[in-house]
Amino acid sequence: MDWNSLRERKELLLGTTNKKKLIEMNAHLEPRGFELRSLSQLPTQIDVEETGETFLENARLKAVAQACTHRMWTIGEDSGLCVPALSGDPGIFSARYSERLELANESPQPHSVQVNGTNSQSTSNSSPTRVSPEASLTELPIDQRNNKKLLRMMASIPAENRQAYYVSAIVLCDPQGNVAIESTGECWGKILFEPRGEQGFGYDPLFEVIEYHSTFAELGLGVKRAISHRSRALREFLSILDSKMGLSNGQVTGMASMDSSGRRPV
Repeated sequence: MDWNSLRERKELLLGTTNKKKLIEMNAHLEPRGFELRSLSQLPTQIDVEETGETFLENARLKAVAQACTHRMWTIGEDSGLCVPALSGDPGIFSARYSERLELANESPQPHSVQVNGTNSQSTSNSSPTRVSPEASLTELPIDQRNNKKLLRMMASIPAENRQAYYVSAIVLCDPQGNVAIESTGECWGKILFEPRGEQGFGYDPLFEVIEYHSTFAELGLGVKRAISHRSRALREFLSILDSKMGLSNGQVTGMASMDSSGRRPV
């Protein structure tokens, strides 16, 4: 593995066009002197078919394919939401959950959960609210479609059984497609009966972090980047990267304080 090429030219490609992911990850990489670019900044792009059965497998597919195509050190990241009461759904299908519309009015069907975890009990005494029938989901932006699909699937699940966890998997490949670093992180919370907050993306308005009594969409970027699944995966990722790059703690400035426990809320 030729780490010297990355030390000499501290440029990384993030294998996504998601601007909010770019901002969140750049908050940790920029203080280390890295220039983080997204696929939208490149003249050509390729779509990578996510055929993996886990978040880590899909992150690896993205990193390898984009690194080989663009001949750059590349970060592949895959993340999503897992709800134990839905047998792990949306899971690896989180980004395109609403495209599986044939399931929208059906009871959840069991399948394997992508990341292991044991259930915890919420102390909330709130009772479920009725989710009214929705108009055609195809008329809404993708995040709203996914959120409404999730609420429909969880309409009959009481507050004490609405635990959920976000998962993030991060993979770094060299320009030849060799895997250099792999890491994963989780953040536990619960799914609300209706969205709250205007920030974030994806399922953030529905995902409440129990310790903060706030959803990811209500928490500021500074808090989210310290406790989120992606930040927990990044903590492990950056520890390895710093070692490979010969960086010490004193050489990294402006870093957000990152939660080191990685513990599930109780």
